Amino acid sequence: MGTWVPLIALILVPATLCPAQSVRPEDLAPGRILIMQRDAPDPLFAQSVIVLARYDRTGALGLMIHYRSSLTIQQVLSGIKGAEKRVDPIFVGGPVELKVVMALLRADSPPEDASLVAGNLYLLSSKQSIGAALTAGRKASDFRIYLGYAGWGPGQLEREVRLNGWYIFDYDPRLVFDEHPETLWKRLIEKIGLLKVLWPDRTGMISRWLY
Repeated sequence: MGTWVPLIALILVPATLCPAQSVRPEDLAPGRILIMQRDAPDPLFAQSVIVLARYDRTGALGLMIHYRSSLTIQQVLSGIKGAEKRVDPIFVGGPVELKVVMALLRADSPPEDASLVAGNLYLLSSKQSIGAALTAGRKASDFRIYLGYAGWGPGQLEREVRLNGWYIFDYDPRLVFDEHPETLWKRLIEKIGLLKVLWPDRTGMISRWLY
């Protein structure tokens, strides 16, 4: 009887798929999105949703995409050209080096002085590249600025994933630029819970759920 439950669920819900969900360190890569488990061992990362902006053998750098502050670009980057009229919010990218300013930009062509994250998502890590994006009038729906970041040394993030510290989702621009980031963790963790109920014997495998 239990084998019918996933089939019924898939029939009843629309066919649009969300990113793949995994708990395997092998699935870590630039652009992947990390979802913190419910019982976070570190309060600094409780209910975190992080996009991996860089990932290689030397470690990983991620930006929290759920933490929208009450500060505006105009307030924080007042000395940078193009920021004068920007009232869209600044995001807190993580607990490390909060004075560091980075940005994520979704663009059809590679911006100058930017590094590719995944798909059409680019990381801007210099004042010049961020200033150029501001001067070009990049829209808030494709451009977000972050203070600080989350960082891991070699092998550290992989160990955390093996200890069931993070769920891994594929890159999805809808998640990175979600319009309601404050509820993003709750929505994603609820889907993970439903996935475990429907496929309890596949927790360690890459699975699909509905966005």
